[in-house]
Amino acid sequence: MSSHRSAIEIRAGLDHPIIDADGHWVEYTPVFAERMRAVAGDKAADGFLATQRRISDALSASIAERKGRGLAMEGYWTRQSTNTRDRATAMMPRMLYDRLDEIGIDFGVIYPTAGLGIPRIADDETRRAVVRGFNIVTAEYFEKLGDRLTPAAIIPMHTPEEAIAEIDHATTQLGAKVGMFGGAFARPVPAAKGIDPALARFTVTYEMLGLDSDHDYDAVWQKCRELGIAPTFHAGGRGFGLRNSPSNFTFNHIGHFASAGHALAKALFLGGVTRRFPDLRFAFLEGGVGWGCQLFADLIEHWERRGREGIAYMDPGKLDRALLGSLVDHYGYEEIAAELSRRDGWPSREEDELTGGVPVLDDYAACDITRKEDWIELYARPYYFGCEADDRMNVTAFGPANPFGARLNAIFSSDIGHFDVPDMLKPVPQAYEMVEDGLFSRDDFRDFTFANAVRLWGTQNPRFFEGTVVAEAAAAVLNPTLARAAAE
Repeated sequence: MSSHRSAIEIRAGLDHPIIDADGHWVEYTPVFAERMRAVAGDKAADGFLATQRRISDALSASIAERKGRGLAMEGYWTRQSTNTRDRATAMMPRMLYDRLDEIGIDFGVIYPTAGLGIPRIADDETRRAVVRGFNIVTAEYFEKLGDRLTPAAIIPMHTPEEAIAEIDHATTQLGAKVGMFGGAFARPVPAAKGIDPALARFTVTYEMLGLDSDHDYDAVWQKCRELGIAPTFHAGGRGFGLRNSPSNFTFNHIGHFASAGHALAKALFLGGVTRRFPDLRFAFLEGGVGWGCQLFADLIEHWERRGREGIAYMDPGKLDRALLGSLVDHYGYEEIAAELSRRDGWPSREEDELTGGVPVLDDYAACDITRKEDWIELYARPYYFGCEADDRMNVTAFGPANPFGARLNAIFSSDIGHFDVPDMLKPVPQAYEMVEDGLFSRDDFRDFTFANAVRLWGTQNPRFFEGTVVAEAAAAVLNPTLARAAAE
């Protein structure tokens, strides 16, 4: 369903621009690879082409073969065909630029398609070459379109040093303002060293950057702070774990972005990253905001039980053994009474002495939470959630059920260019339907389609929107006092 009004009509009736926080273009692989070869060499081009064979290799196998090898069903027919004009638009940034008014978008942040899996390349040398070449060629494609479109540069995160090197190059040499950071990628388990390569992918953990990592990523977050880059994650959870059907792509696809975003947001929070870098903004794309609202509430509820005070309430040393014994006797459970007697009144003394070797008995120690306002400052304010236009759960971002009445930062993410947007003219009307149905106020819609995106990137980099068609409107969001003074 979508509004009966066109994107042009809806945009004409608004007093604010529309920013697309997550559109996509579809790189034409044969040509893109050769351009990579010219600017970054054979390793970059050949490594890129190798990543593109993953889907065709999986689809070439039978269901039985995929099941035997533990391979997920991939999506087939994922490019526009009936809507040929949209297919062309996704392939050519200049055509997208020319159609923005028709689509109803003033300014778009554009993420890759073929490049989404590049941060997960396992071989270090190949990954670095592919990322570098990919970012250079992407910048060339979007050259001279910066007043209305800006592409995301890929930032690999296998080590902090690698990430910092690419952030430096992408921002200072290529002029990138947006970074798509790697996350939730596989790390080999040391105990599985030497295992059959066909089985090795099942003996991995997944890098969450903020918690239990072998690397300290604080230097990366500091570099982001210095260069004005807000880390955005387009990580996926498809093809492993509970989304690994060999026969049904939809089973694998539903919820996989949300699952990866949920894990990353949770790890960054519990790892204290938002405490140590309170001015940094993070975005988790394409999974919606429903999971973000649930995680917000879940973290608070677990803190009440597993935070410092909550866990102290469960201290086994506080057990009144005499009272426990008397209650068992009163209700006549003789066998339990006899066992307690043999244990000196302790029901599970051996287990109770175990705490897993953690240095502090507080799962939230890194968060240093002392007041309810900390939850707003550590979660609701720094986190942004990419939401597709037709996701009815977008309303939860602005709903009264959120703890402390917080409004979470949902950002309009068209996902144009991909199969789940069969018509590029529909996302804006689909988003506006929430207003027509009384689920969004016009202020909610303004935050969703404009102001929240400005805060995400403009708070991190006050000059982000300079030279764009939304510069004046964005400045009013970032400096409301100055805007009011100018109006008066």
